[in-house]
Amino acid sequence: METIESLRRKIAVSQDLQEVVKTMKTLAAVSIRQYEKAVVSLRQYSRTVEMGMQIVMRSRREESPQPRTAPSRRLGAIIFGSELGMCGQFNELLVSYTLDRCNELQVAKNDRSIVAVGARAVSRLEETGEQVESYFAVPGSVSGITSRVQELLLKIETWQCPGGIERIMLFHHQPVSGAIYRPKAVPLLPIDMEWLESLGQKPWPSRVLPTFTMARPRLVYTLLGQHLFVSLYRAFAESLASENAARLAAMQAAENNIEERLKELRLRYNQLRQSTITEELLDIVAGFEALTGKNP
Repeated sequence: METIESLRRKIAVSQDLQEVVKTMKTLAAVSIRQYEKAVVSLRQYSRTVEMGMQIVMRSRREESPQPRTAPSRRLGAIIFGSELGMCGQFNELLVSYTLDRCNELQVAKNDRSIVAVGARAVSRLEETGEQVESYFAVPGSVSGITSRVQELLLKIETWQCPGGIERIMLFHHQPVSGAIYRPKAVPLLPIDMEWLESLGQKPWPSRVLPTFTMARPRLVYTLLGQHLFVSLYRAFAESLASENAARLAAMQAAENNIEERLKELRLRYNQLRQSTITEELLDIVAGFEALTGKNP
């Protein structure tokens, strides 16, 4: 049976939980803005890399195109999930989308090599029966993204040993607007030759055409390395922005539930307090009547 003291304790616990949820909402909102700024700042750098590739591709127009070999059936998938919970169906939606895409590409389970970013993504993948080859922790801030990208680049390099994995894709969530996000698949390797050739055909934005003195193979290798870096960095930043958007939505729903719970508890508390006061008053009246009845 509920008492006034037990209801007071429940109200106090709910209020403490409400403060925690409000704090998490604030942190999530600040983090979203932080990672969105990182994505925006990356655009100019990405544009610079593309312009470098544009100059390199313009200089090879006279060469005959190299024959393209069919990619291997093996696929290296890098999945960007979350390290922490309280973000709704964030990981479940991403893993489901990834497996659907692998099935659409007709990549058998034995031909998949999966790297998961985030412990929650690992758990979800293992629940579906997928084997996770490697795990990387999610960086806690923008400053930690660079080192994690470098670790992934090393992993990709080991994948590309002779006879290894040539086809690599990134799977992550992309923010749409507010707390809305959606899963996205990004082909990372092999490099899209049609995209490279289209860069060489684009008009240069000024009258002066830059030149380069570095050996072209070395320059191409450097620029492609920067292109991979930008793609992985963007995947991290967009995934983290989406994760915090999901957490913000989850915390908003939790806050609404707590407010409803507090209203219910306060109503029951007031009702119980009022009935207790009424009972005490009735006891006083009954006692008074009993005393006055004995001593007329």
